[in-house]
Amino acid sequence: EFVILREHLAESEDDALAAARHVADKLIEQLSAPYRLQGLDRVCTASLGLVLFNGHGHTADELMQRADLSMYEAKRQGKNTTSVFDPQMRTALATRLQLEAELRSALGTGAFAIHLQPQVDAGGRLIGAEALLRWERAGHGMTPPGVFIPVAEQAGLMPDLGREAMALACHELARWGRLPGVQERVLAVNISAAQIYQPGFVEEVIALLARTGAPAERLKLELTESLLLTDIERAIEAMNRLREMGIRFSIDDFGTGYSSLSYLQRLPLDELKIDRAFVCNLPENANSLAIVRTIMALAEALDIRVVAEGVETAEQHACLLDNGCDAFQGFLFARPEPIPAFEARLSAQARADRALHQPAFGPDRGR
Repeated sequence: EFVILREHLAESEDDALAAARHVADKLIEQLSAPYRLQGLDRVCTASLGLVLFNGHGHTADELMQRADLSMYEAKRQGKNTTSVFDPQMRTALATRLQLEAELRSALGTGAFAIHLQPQVDAGGRLIGAEALLRWERAGHGMTPPGVFIPVAEQAGLMPDLGREAMALACHELARWGRLPGVQERVLAVNISAAQIYQPGFVEEVIALLARTGAPAERLKLELTESLLLTDIERAIEAMNRLREMGIRFSIDDFGTGYSSLSYLQRLPLDELKIDRAFVCNLPENANSLAIVRTIMALAEALDIRVVAEGVETAEQHACLLDNGCDAFQGFLFARPEPIPAFEARLSAQARADRALHQPAFGPDRGR
């Protein structure tokens, strides 16, 4: 990290900012130029934070803090870019740090729960669910993952949150084994790159299954495409070890990443999930429809199942059915719900299954 101080930029603030941006752009351009190091071409990127001042209204420490906040905002935006200080950055930072502190304190205290979103087949029959983490934040109630997951990612807390979600899912899956007629349902839980690449991840999962009594063959781990780009070989090794135990694997948000077909055929996959970004535009959008058809053809070639997520309308459902999809998840069928509500849904499905398989007439006692 280094600091550049530029004096006498311009009289007006707009002109001064334009001049500062010009310097920043030149810096990024020069620093991004390839260079040779130990016989290899290398590239270095930079994230720059700009702060303007006029006179002595702020101390040097205050200016440095503002520049630092701006630099981290540039990193957050994707790096190799420039960000200008905005007073709202200070408020946002204070909010994030408070949330991070509360999140750290909540780990291991029972403050987290899972809500379950049903997955159904072509006939609307319940086939399983996805476990979605919720945080019972003190003074704020049940907090959805969209609020705390980005903070956890920045703070390096994803492995800890992943353990919480996995443990809750396995305990619930073990409970299903004690409910009549629901043993074949599958429970999916998301895992992050921070989890699967941690040393001892496979051993952790094995120990958790043993401790909770959850059946491995009913547990499905959902990974994102971008996760696999980090270290595909290590991911394949971990997945194969867990697959030998019966654990299933799904690629979440399929179609939004950059999966290589050569890697896809090596992964021990049971399922692809069509991302909601394509489902929401059906049936009108020709490009989304073409992508859905391509995913269906790919899944058929690989002999794996497809689940469409984010299904919200009858028209989307009908379009997916017409194109061969037979498993669905979305608000059209159910929103994520607390465990008691989902277990009531499970029991109702089990009763319906039993009624379906009972004979229409009793034994003929007259002959």
